[in-house]
Amino acid sequence: MEIKRVMGDVKEMVKEDDLQKMPYLKAVILEGLRRHPPLRFLMPHAVTEDAVLNGYLVPRNGTVNFMVGDIGLDEKVWEDPLSFKPERFFRVDNKDGEGFDISGSKEIKMMPFGAGRRICPGYALAMLHLEYFVANLVWNFEWKAVNGDDVNMEEKHEFSVRMKYPLQALIFPRF
Repeated sequence: MEIKRVMGDVKEMVKEDDLQKMPYLKAVILEGLRRHPPLRFLMPHAVTEDAVLNGYLVPRNGTVNFMVGDIGLDEKVWEDPLSFKPERFFRVDNKDGEGFDISGSKEIKMMPFGAGRRICPGYALAMLHLEYFVANLVWNFEWKAVNGDDVNMEEKHEFSVRMKYPLQALIFPRF
């Protein structure tokens, strides 16, 4: 509905400028990245000196692994973390207009592109392309499940997490 409101009766592709008027689309993309980050874990990191984390000693030169997929599912950070709720990215207390911090510069609630000084340098471009791609897929095509079946979001855990039952959809041009 948001894309339809922004695009009106125009029968052309969604443009980059249009994306700024689609906060719900951005929230859907962020929620998708929270639930299903591109990688489930980052490359291992080494500790340069002894450190204590939650009462555990991590010795100098010890290896630390960041389970990115689990960070986005932390019940201490996210209410009902297994549910898909894009609305969670609309902050009532957001007075500065910045929105949700995906870079990890303020706090780390999820890190689909890494965080801090080791964040993927192309994360802003990736976000732009994700929004642009999804907006145009939704705007230009009508999507229906095969045989009217519901989409089963059950997961299969392997090296990465995949849909247990791959998505099968019928796609029709809108215009």
